[in-house]
Amino acid sequence: MPPADESSLIIRNARVVTLAKDGRPSPKPLRGEDLGELHVIERADVHIAGGKITEVKKLLPKSRPRAAVPGVSEIDAQGRVLMPGFVDAHTHTCWAGTRLDEWDQQRRGVPYLQILKKGGGIMATVRAVRAATLAELTESLLARAFEMLALGTTSIEVKSGYGLTTADEMKMLHAVRRAQEQFPGTLVPTALLGHALDPDQPGFVGRVTRETLPAVGAEFPGIAVDAYCETGAWSVEQCVLLFARAHELGLRVRVHADQFNSLGMIPAALRLDADSVDHLEATTKEEMTLLAASKAIGVMLPACGFHQGGRYARGRAFVQMGGALCIASNRNPGSAPCGSMPMVCALACRHLGLSPQEAITAGTRNAALLLRLSDRGAVAPGLRADMLLLKGSDERAVAFEFGTSPVERVIVGGRVV
Repeated sequence: MPPADESSLIIRNARVVTLAKDGRPSPKPLRGEDLGELHVIERADVHIAGGKITEVKKLLPKSRPRAAVPGVSEIDAQGRVLMPGFVDAHTHTCWAGTRLDEWDQQRRGVPYLQILKKGGGIMATVRAVRAATLAELTESLLARAFEMLALGTTSIEVKSGYGLTTADEMKMLHAVRRAQEQFPGTLVPTALLGHALDPDQPGFVGRVTRETLPAVGAEFPGIAVDAYCETGAWSVEQCVLLFARAHELGLRVRVHADQFNSLGMIPAALRLDADSVDHLEATTKEEMTLLAASKAIGVMLPACGFHQGGRYARGRAFVQMGGALCIASNRNPGSAPCGSMPMVCALACRHLGLSPQEAITAGTRNAALLLRLSDRGAVAPGLRADMLLLKGSDERAVAFEFGTSPVERVIVGGRVV
């Protein structure tokens, strides 16, 4: 294996999943039939320098091996798949404590919303996060991020939302910032300020909107603001209040909606120019059609359905409607304790109705564009060299196999990590 600090690298004789038609990745999320077009080059050499892809050289079937380039490390892929690194665009990877007892309750039939009403669920993690130090949050986040990296996720969105006070939300976001300093991949913070309603803080929604939101916006300019719209959590009206104020501060918005109940958040989110609507398990056909026709990305989270009652969003229908689809792990301590994007792809093919090719696109290029990381999620000259060398020669194995990793090597910024 080449040393991890090599700045120049050639990966030879690879089956390259480019996600780049004619060498140019789409600047917009892929939809409809385009979602399943991976634009595979059967045999190619990929050249990397300065952390970026400099050339994708298609090889003829009977091409002779090229001479080694002095001072440049090489990997012979031997026909194995080289593909973009996964981008996990919806996670809650920063947390403290454990919710194993709650899982045992749910396993015995206690509904999640009932656990939430009794102070469990999100509020249990809130108490643990408040008790944790910044150093402890950073250390645990890093450990999980490296686990995800080993499974092929090179860019990870990380939400706050388990603090529910200005100081504790800021502590979580600072943990993401500190972890980034030690993580070779990319961590993208999101301010999930509307995650739960704290019963111990009178006027909580107003406080978040007037105090926490401006403080976060000042410290993290341009950050996306998120909320969880659900029975027992934030209402449509409360989300609209938060998002309208976020727009005034120049911040982008995303929203969790329709996990258990369809409350009418999707039309409101589209009016507020939301980047994404995430979950969608309970979305009506009418609102799914609205979302599919919009520029917002629909984010589906099949690991949540696998862990909680077998409820899945209708991925096949959304794709056929022409919607821009992303899939993500939703990694969190309660409803989706999964950090494996290959597992998410496996679930998406079995329960969302996606093809393996569609799942790959939804977990790479579309996810990168949702996070505004347009320099990754494809294999093309000029892009950041975040890539995976798989163990086999067929990219469908990413979604076919489960319980093991299909990844042999992870390359981040041109370096084997």
